[in-house]
Amino acid sequence: MARNRHRSPAPRHNPRDRARRTLSQNFLADPGSVARLVRAARPGPGDLLVEVGAGKGVLTEALAPLCRELISYEVDRHLIAGLRIRLAPYPSVHVVHQDFLTAHPPRAPFALVGNVPYARTSDIVDWALRAPGLTSATLLTQAEYARKRTGDFGRWSLLTVRTWPEVEWRLCGRVPRTAFRPVPAVDGGIMRLIRRPRPLLPDAAQRAVYAGLVELGFSGAGGSLYASLRRICPARRLTAAFARAGLERGVVVAFVTPPQWLVLAQELTGVAGVAAAATGAGAAAGAAASKESRVRVKSRVDNSSL
Repeated sequence: MARNRHRSPAPRHNPRDRARRTLSQNFLADPGSVARLVRAARPGPGDLLVEVGAGKGVLTEALAPLCRELISYEVDRHLIAGLRIRLAPYPSVHVVHQDFLTAHPPRAPFALVGNVPYARTSDIVDWALRAPGLTSATLLTQAEYARKRTGDFGRWSLLTVRTWPEVEWRLCGRVPRTAFRPVPAVDGGIMRLIRRPRPLLPDAAQRAVYAGLVELGFSGAGGSLYASLRRICPARRLTAAFARAGLERGVVVAFVTPPQWLVLAQELTGVAGVAAAATGAGAAAGAAASKESRVRVKSRVDNSSL
């Protein structure tokens, strides 16, 4: 009998490789980058931390000695046994085999930390923003996403502007793609969300009014921000509000900073509680405004408080 010399090709990826691809896993392997992420998270000895995506436990092990309690979620069953062995010396760490997005947030105040799967970043950020006990979220995600959400491109997203009265968004640096295994196609970025102890708008009704104004502005109705807001505001009042915020009539909505939005909300809706933020906006309202416009806004805000 002739021997079949043609063997079936071996599978290109084993189950562990397939899981890594399916779950968008790129493990942080560089000790220096781990240390930077920990510093950005600022854990304290009395803190409750929640980690999204423990992976192989490199970040978990760095955080464990620095907090009171750490709950680490990992969805990949292939990693659970290794995680529990690695973290056995830390009784304050609880490894949970569960999809993080299905977990209920702690009732007590907590901070979220994690090297986030790029494909799930938006869902994780939404989870964090909905969690009433969240004090901060320090996430290592795709650099482009981190820069977009924090205004680092000079443009501001709807989500960032809408949540600004309650949440400050900060960019804490870039992590080179070579710090991960396997190496992804793009660099990472450390993004930090900080829930304000006192919102810039003091009650939920005012924040709802502000959010409605922002959403209308980003709707694109009429082809410009001015035209969108003109649907609910008299022209004279709107023109005065734009001048107060240091905005040109033809400004593109993405170039309007969160402090400028607070000025618009104060001028157009009469929401109270933004005076302090607006005063700060007088000098800073403007990454997108000219120097002359910023000086004009500051002068008007300062004069109004005399």
